[in-house]
Amino acid sequence: MVITALLATTFLVKACGFAYDFLGYSISAAHGTTAAGAALTLFGVGWCVGQLASGAMTDRLGARSACTIGLLLAAAVCAGLTVASGLNTLMLLAFCLGCTMDVHRPAVSAQINERLTNDGARTRAQGWVYWVSNVGISLSGGVGGFVAQAHGYRFLFALNAVASVAAALLVRRTLTGRRAAPRAEQAHVTYAQIISDARLRWMVAAAIAATTCAYGLISVLPLVMSADGLAPSAYGTAMLANSAAVLLLSPPLTRLLVGRDDRVRYPIGPVLAAGSLILGAAMALAALQHTIVGYATAAVLMVPGEICYSVAAGAFVATAAPAGAIGRYQAALSVAGAIASLTPLAVAGALTAGGRPLVAGLLVASAVLGALACVPLSRTLRTADTADTAEPAGHRPVPY
Repeated sequence: MVITALLATTFLVKACGFAYDFLGYSISAAHGTTAAGAALTLFGVGWCVGQLASGAMTDRLGARSACTIGLLLAAAVCAGLTVASGLNTLMLLAFCLGCTMDVHRPAVSAQINERLTNDGARTRAQGWVYWVSNVGISLSGGVGGFVAQAHGYRFLFALNAVASVAAALLVRRTLTGRRAAPRAEQAHVTYAQIISDARLRWMVAAAIAATTCAYGLISVLPLVMSADGLAPSAYGTAMLANSAAVLLLSPPLTRLLVGRDDRVRYPIGPVLAAGSLILGAAMALAALQHTIVGYATAAVLMVPGEICYSVAAGAFVATAAPAGAIGRYQAALSVAGAIASLTPLAVAGALTAGGRPLVAGLLVASAVLGALACVPLSRTLRTADTADTAEPAGHRPVPY
């Protein structure tokens, strides 16, 4: 019941996450593409800050408190977007939105790992979180594009605020107030200690490169489509195409990657590397398009890469994070996505300096760097597996 409620909360937040999806479109329409890129970059900075704070809050205060506080703050920021018009105010709100919009993610991950003791079950549940997130993001962009064209961006931001309040109430009703881990464990776990885990360092490096391409769907795509003069409904069409592909391709591809025991059939490193390369190729193709059909096709082609990344990231969190630090391990991966979201200003600059070929080249380079980072990642994971095998039964070593 609790896991189902957490998945429902994740889906609600992502499916109604109109503020991030259309913040760039809204600011671009009023203040230009460069201002939109700057606002989305500030969102990414806020995302980094918010994820680090949320991970620490989850491990110290518990998932219920961290999730509720963050979602209510997100609702307040979205409400502010419904009335703000000045560029400086919008920039401040973009930063605050980043701090709060994805604050639930470390808490959800921590609850899954706390309540499920089997690594296979954890991997399956973490994979479901990434899956519902992908579907929700696609639906948000798809439905939101048509709603924005009919009712405007401020109406979308108001819907986002209402959904955040509803999600906070759902979390408050479903989760208990207990801490994510005993205080004795929490007292000895810090971000400095977490960073000492070589597995996490290489995982974050690979994730930054891969998600730079993945988040192009909601950062690069709006900018290049705006430059083509396409309406928000065109962006909605591309996102709906991505959502449909996620729904159709996730079951067979997940069965290919995950065995009957809910464990990944292949090593995490190669799966993540394949996902990074697919995402880079698809988004590079998107950067070179000028038609709705072209953008929609690229959005569909990136789906196998999204699935590979989701499976690899879910398996990593489920098996690598020690007790008392689950929230911060997930926060570290979320920060990787936040860092990747800092690209809009660079994309806007690249469009001005070298046009779409330069943007495409940068996306491909990022994908290749992500695949290369998977080589040392695989090596550190094999070393850790060897150490685990050498430990007495029932002992799970902490990697710092």
